[in-house]
Amino acid sequence: MNAERLLLRMAQLVRNPPSMQRIILWAVVVGICLALAGMEKLGLWPVWLTFNK
Repeated sequence: MNAERLLLRMAQLVRNPPSMQRIILWAVVVGICLALAGMEKLGLWPVWLTFNK
């Protein structure tokens, strides 16, 4: 993605910000992803959910 397109996208977000529900939805999704990554990193991920190679 080039810089001009990124700046246009950011300007559009400033003019029309997302709703609070959309922000909360993204925060929950990111939180779940971070929690799953943390569980795997700390070794708390169950063996039965791991794919066999």
